[in-house]
Amino acid sequence: MAVPPSASGIPPKHAVPAVDATAPGGLSADEARHRLEQSGPNAVPDTSTHPWSMALEKFWAPVPWMLEAAIVLELVLGKYVEGAIIAALLVFNAALGLFQESRAQATLAALKSRLALSASVRRDGVWKTVPATELVPGDVVKLSLGGVVAADVRLTGGEVLLDQSMLTGESVPIEAAAGLQTYAGALVRRGEAVAEVTATGARTRFGRTAELVRTAHVVGSQQKMVLRVVRNLAAFNGVVIVLLVSYARYLEMPIAEIIPLVLTAVLASIPVALPATFTLASALGARALAKVDVLPTRLSAVDEAATMDVLCADKTGTLTRNALTVTTVHPMPGFDEAHVLALAALASSEGGQDPVDAAIRAAAARKAISDAPKLVNFIAFDPAKKMSEATATDAAGNPQRIVKGAFSIVSALARPSPHIAAAAKELEDKGYRVLALAAGAPTALELAGLIALSDPPRADSAALVSELHDLGVRTVMVTGDAPETAAIVAHAIGLDGATCPSGSIPDGVHPDAFAVFAGVLPEDKYKLVKAFQTAGHTVGMCGDGANDAPALRQAQIGIAVSTATDVAKSAAGMVLTEPGLAGIVAAVKQGRVIFQRILTYTLNSITKKAVQGLFLAVGLILTGHAILTPLLMVIIMVTGDFLGMSMTTDNVRPSPMPNAWHIGHLTIVGVIMGLGQLVFCTAILAFGVYRLKLDVATLQTLAFVIVVFGNQATTYTNRERRHLWSSWPSRWLLLSSIADLLIASTLAIQGIAMKALPAFFVLGIFAAAVVFAFVLDFAKVPVLRRFDIS
Repeated sequence: MAVPPSASGIPPKHAVPAVDATAPGGLSADEARHRLEQSGPNAVPDTSTHPWSMALEKFWAPVPWMLEAAIVLELVLGKYVEGAIIAALLVFNAALGLFQESRAQATLAALKSRLALSASVRRDGVWKTVPATELVPGDVVKLSLGGVVAADVRLTGGEVLLDQSMLTGESVPIEAAAGLQTYAGALVRRGEAVAEVTATGARTRFGRTAELVRTAHVVGSQQKMVLRVVRNLAAFNGVVIVLLVSYARYLEMPIAEIIPLVLTAVLASIPVALPATFTLASALGARALAKVDVLPTRLSAVDEAATMDVLCADKTGTLTRNALTVTTVHPMPGFDEAHVLALAALASSEGGQDPVDAAIRAAAARKAISDAPKLVNFIAFDPAKKMSEATATDAAGNPQRIVKGAFSIVSALARPSPHIAAAAKELEDKGYRVLALAAGAPTALELAGLIALSDPPRADSAALVSELHDLGVRTVMVTGDAPETAAIVAHAIGLDGATCPSGSIPDGVHPDAFAVFAGVLPEDKYKLVKAFQTAGHTVGMCGDGANDAPALRQAQIGIAVSTATDVAKSAAGMVLTEPGLAGIVAAVKQGRVIFQRILTYTLNSITKKAVQGLFLAVGLILTGHAILTPLLMVIIMVTGDFLGMSMTTDNVRPSPMPNAWHIGHLTIVGVIMGLGQLVFCTAILAFGVYRLKLDVATLQTLAFVIVVFGNQATTYTNRERRHLWSSWPSRWLLLSSIADLLIASTLAIQGIAMKALPAFFVLGIFAAAVVFAFVLDFAKVPVLRRFDIS
C-alpha cells in the first residue's frame, strides 16, 4: 500500500510495498533489489546548495543591486576607474558574507553520519552484513548491543534496552520486546533482538527530522533591517533625484551634466558598507564569545541574541544532565541507605551500558561498607520478569538471595509491608523511576528498601532561568518526556507555571501561557518555535539531541550544549563548548553590545545618505551645477563608509532588556540629524559662493571637505545616546576618524582628484565642524528620547 504523508507534510516519493510479516527467513535478494528500486536508498536525500549558487546569492540583494546599477552607469559614462572601485566594493561585501557561511550545509551531513553505516540483515535465509543504505521495508534485521538502529523497525523477537533520548527526549531507556516500534538512530544499550523494517530513508522519523531541518528557515532581523533601511533610503533619495532632474531640466542643463549628477545622487544613497558592517560586528562578537567557550556557527545568531525575548529549552541533556542518578533511598526497618545500595549493586551489571545499573553502582561506591556480602552469581535483568537478581554469601557464610526490579514484582516476592506501597507511589508521583529491593534467605525474602532514580537538573539551570528573567527573556521548557516528570524538573529550576497538555501544539499559543510543553515530538518543537515567531517574538532554542535539530534550525538563535549530538551542533547557530549553561547569558549580553554598535552605524548611515542627497539639491540651487562629482562621491564612500566600520569596535552600553529594531523611528531620527548637518554644510557652501565667490571646481572641493568633516561630526553625536562626552570612543574609531580627516585634507590641499583648496580653509572648516558637533549634540538628546532610541 502507499505510504501516507508524514506529520511534517513530506509527501511519499514512491509507493512502498506493504511489510510482509510472514517472512521469517527475510526477503530474497531479488525482492530486496525490487523494493530498493521502488522505495529508494535508506538515506537522507542530498539537498546541499552548490557553492556557486551561494556565491551568486550574495550579488542578488538590494544593496548589490544599487551598486551594480552604479557600475553600469559608470561604464556607460566611460568612468572605468570609478566603476572598478565600486565593483571592488561589491566583491568585498559578497566575499565577506560568503566566507562566514561556509558551514551552512553541515546539518544534513551530520544527520547522515549519525545513522548506522551497516546493518545485519537476513536475506535468502542467511544473515549477512549490508550497507545501511540498502535496507528496504520488509527486511528482517538484527539489533545488537552497542549498535545503532538503521531504520524504523518493529521488533519481532528478543529483548533489548533502547536509548531513544536523542530522538524522543525520553530520559530513561525503554525495555523493548516483540511488537514494539522503534526508530532509526536509537542506540541498543543491552540485549539482542530481531526486527522488521517498517520505514526507510526520508520516511523514517529520523528522515522527517532531516527534512524539517532542511526546510526550516526564518528571515533574520538583520536581513529585514537591511531591506527596510535600503527601502526607506531609496524612497527618500528617489524623490530627491526626481527633484534634482526636474530642476536641472528647468535650468536647461545638458544631458552630459545631468547623467553624472544622477549617478552622484545614486552613489550618495547607497549604504554600501552596511551588510559588511553587520558581518564584521557579528564576527567580532563571535570572537569575544569564543573566549567564554561559546562557538557561533552562524554569525546571525550573535546579533539575534540581542533581540531574543523567549528561550525554548529542551529538558533532557540541556536543563538536566541526561544521566540517571540515585536521588532517594528509602530503607526499610533493619536496613540503612548504605546497605540497601550495596545489596542493589550486587544485583546490578558491572561494566555494561545499562544506565540504571551504572547509577546504582556509582551511588554504592560513594557509600561503601566493609561488611558487604560476597557475590556468588548474577542474573541480568530479564524484561519478561522485570527484575535482576544475585546470589551472595554474608559475613557469616550464609547464602543470600537479592532481587532488584519493578516494585509490583519484587514486593510480591517478599513479606508484605503496610506502608511501602504508599512510599513507592509518593516517589513515582514526583516523577522518579522507582525500584524495589528484596534480600534474605532464598525462601524468606524481605523488602530492604526503595531506590528512586531521576535525571537531575544541571547545577546551573536555576541560575540560568533567574538571570535570563532579569534580562527580560522568558524561558519555557520543551520536552518529549512525560508531563509529570517535566513539571518536577521545571519547579526545581524555577519555571513555575502551567504545563501544556500533551498533544498537538495549540494554535496561536503564546510563551506566557505555559511554562512547560511536555510530550512533544520534533515536529511539535519546530511548530512551537514557529508559533512564537508568528506572535512576534524572537525565539532562542537550546537543545542537545537529533529531535531538537529542526527547532534549533528554525529559531533565530539555536544553541547546542556541549554534550549535544553532531546533528544538534550543526543545526544550531551557537555551540557551548564547555559544560554548563553560562554561555547562554554571555551570548545575550554580547549580542546586546553588538546591537548597539550596529544601531549606531545604521543611524549614522541614514544620516549621511539623507544629507548627501539633499546637499546635492541645495548645491544645484545655489550654484546651478553639480557640487560633487561621481569620483568625489566614490572617495567619500570608500573613506567614510568603510573606515566607519570601526564603529563595530566602539565602547557601548548594552540595554538591560531585549532590543528591537524600530526602523521607522530610526529613519526619522537619521533624517532629523541629517537636516542638522545639511544646515551646517549649506552655511559653509553659501559662504563660499556668495562671500568668497569661489569657482565651480573649487566649490566642489569645498563641498567634498564639508561632507567629510560634517560626517565625522555626526559620527560622534550619533554614537552616544546621551551627550557625546559621556563615554570615550574606542581606539579604532578614533584612528579611523583621524585617517578619514587626514585623507580628505591631503587630497583637498594637494589638489589630488580635485582642485586644490588652501590649508587655512580646511582648518577653518574643521573648527566649524567641532563647534557644530556640540551644538547638534544638545538637540540630539531630546530627539532620541522622543523616538525611544536607546
